[in-house]
Order: sequence, then C-alpha cells, then structure tokens
Amino acid sequence: MPLSNLLVLTPVEGLAKAIQLSVAPVFLLAGISGLLGVLSNRLARIIDRGRQLQEQTRDGSVAISREARQELQLQKRRMGLMLKAIELATFTILLVALVVAIVFVSAVARIDLALLVVPLFVLAMVCLMLAVVLFLREVQIATGQIRRWF
Repeated sequence: MPLSNLLVLTPVEGLAKAIQLSVAPVFLLAGISGLLGVLSNRLARIIDRGRQLQEQTRDGSVAISREARQELQLQKRRMGLMLKAIELATFTILLVALVVAIVFVSAVARIDLALLVVPLFVLAMVCLMLAVVLFLREVQIATGQIRRWF
C-alpha cells in the first residue's frame, strides 16, 4: 500500500497497517535464523573434527600425522568459510531488522523513507546470497574430502 493511502486512514488503522507492513519481513528473519542454525551446526562439526585430527597428529605415526595435517588445513579453510557465512547471515539479520524498524517509523510518522529502505534491503539480500555461496563452497570442499576417501 503506498504511503499516501496511509494518510487517509484513521490513526488506529494507520498504526495497524504500519505494523502489518513492518512485520512482513519477520518471516525472512525466521528463515535466515534457520540458516544460521545450519551454519552453526556445521561449524561445530568442523571444530570437533579438527580436535580429533590434532589428537591424531600428536599420537600417530609420521604418515598419519602428514595426512592429518593436510586434512587439518582443509578443516581450517572450511572453518573460515563457515565463519564468514555466519558473519554475513548475522549482518543480513541486522539489516532486515533495521528495514523493519524504518518501515514502521516511516508508516507511523508518515515519512517516505523508501530511498533508505530500498538500498538497505538490497544490501541485505546481497549479504544473504554471499552467505549461501560460502555455504555451498564449504559443502563442496567437504564432499570433495569424502570422495577422496572412497
């Protein structure tokens, strides 16, 4: 609904419409939160595997240690990708929350802040896309490791 249509509504109707407009992106926040859960779980598994490999390098033979060190390097790379993806997804959540706040203020105060909302939302989507691309790259590295074992 264009902002000009909010001007003809009663204050209660305008406030209800403002809440409706600003709550719509909350579903996006819920989806991104689910993605953050997946990313965090993958990071935890990478860290656990890294700990196992460190123990193997201390306790194993030279050949095992060499293989473990190589795998540790891959785990380190995977961890970096996951950390960056988590940072981007978190930044996306902050941007979407800021968009929600601005849309609400814009509707209640009857100020057209579209020039602020649009670039923030586009930036949020770019950050989300980058987070998903990093996630995909990490999955590719992980599956590449498994293929070498078989």
